[in-house]
Amino acid sequence: MLFKNTIRRAKNARNWVKAHRQLLMLLLAIVIMLILGGCYMGDHNAMLAIVIGGVAGGKHVVDEPLTTDITREAAPGLLLNEIDQQIVKIRPMATPIDQLSRCAGSKHSGSMIVDYHNVDTKPTFTTLSQAYVEPDAGDAGADSTCPVLATANDEIFDTSDTILVQGNYGYEPDGVTLSQQELVLYVLSRDSNNGLRVQAVNGKKIGDQQGCVPSISRGAVLIRMGRAATELDVMSPQFESLPQKAQQFCQIFKMQVEESTMHKLANKEVEWTMNDQEEAAIYDMRLGMEKSFLFGVKARVWDNNKKENVMFTGGIWHQAGKEFPYGDEGFSQETIIDLMREAFTGNAGSKRKILIGGSQLIGSLNKLDYNRVITASDTVTKWGIDFTELRSKFGTLYVLLSEVFDECGMQDAGMIIDPEYLQKYTHVPFSAETLNLKASGVRNVDATVLTEASCLVLRYPKAHMRIIKV
Repeated sequence: MLFKNTIRRAKNARNWVKAHRQLLMLLLAIVIMLILGGCYMGDHNAMLAIVIGGVAGGKHVVDEPLTTDITREAAPGLLLNEIDQQIVKIRPMATPIDQLSRCAGSKHSGSMIVDYHNVDTKPTFTTLSQAYVEPDAGDAGADSTCPVLATANDEIFDTSDTILVQGNYGYEPDGVTLSQQELVLYVLSRDSNNGLRVQAVNGKKIGDQQGCVPSISRGAVLIRMGRAATELDVMSPQFESLPQKAQQFCQIFKMQVEESTMHKLANKEVEWTMNDQEEAAIYDMRLGMEKSFLFGVKARVWDNNKKENVMFTGGIWHQAGKEFPYGDEGFSQETIIDLMREAFTGNAGSKRKILIGGSQLIGSLNKLDYNRVITASDTVTKWGIDFTELRSKFGTLYVLLSEVFDECGMQDAGMIIDPEYLQKYTHVPFSAETLNLKASGVRNVDATVLTEASCLVLRYPKAHMRIIKV
């Protein structure tokens, strides 16, 4: 009897399974999906993700943590890509200054007006503004040993400084025999009537007076050397280096791209989408920014039509602290060496700088036959730009043609920039905003506005130099 009941129950179960086969298959599929998803009964943080529409058209994620992949799929455009990383890949060699500033990184500015401070190194040389003539043998006295010299910049010297007079030779200890060493002066004081009261270290004997300062011609170069103290000196003249405050304006750069709905739907011979238009717009925008960053004039102007102030950023061309002129003869080996010396000395800059210039300037550099002193090496790629390397004993220049100089009528001009002291300030980072002009009833188009509010400044102006033709 028990055996018959068991058989009967089995037959009933088999019939029930056949009758509910579809339901059982569905339940089995759900169980398998839960197991593969790593979800278990009681785990409320890890269940199958379901994206459903909201009442107001929004989308909601159910039973799964919100991830970037889900967000990009369910809400495209919500997450922004790293726009600067995309921008630097768009024709970088056409806009080297903008490219360099983006690769080097920028500082955020909380205002459209940027205040910053510069500290330059103290000048190391000046020139004699008035010739000094030594007295006759019968007139030699105290003024001969401690005369007052007028220089073009007395402020760079102080008491106890020593000065090397370039090109003027001193005398042996006897004061008669001309020495092979250049004349060295010791600063006794800065005269109240403008000038330096000095004493010769290797001076000349005039009459019976030893240690007289010999004649020095006007324009002689006076090089500041180290200070010399006595045994009992405890103190020294103070040295102050105060930063000078400067100000720069951020400029709001904008570019708008539109495509009508009919144009988007029309058949085209080649694929030309909104993304292609945006890339072309970014390139044109960067070219305009490059010109403003180089040659812009810092100003604030009232727009009568818009009833607002418009702020213009100042170009770094005018911020450079040095200038190197060259003549109609162009460049020679000697001129290049002088250019390198001026670019890499007298400042606290690095030994690798960038030279950008117009086509005539770069052409003049290319016409030279370089030797072991000045060498031109193969192409070097830095910051996404292909440079030609120009090496010397003073330092290395990365040379690049900038057609912006040609477009601004400066084919024969150029600029040497120290990338270590080129700083970008950004008030509004580069962004792309989609305008819904259809919903607002303005135009039946897809529209995107590109915006950035930024400026460039040169820290340590004397580390940068303009190159001009005179």
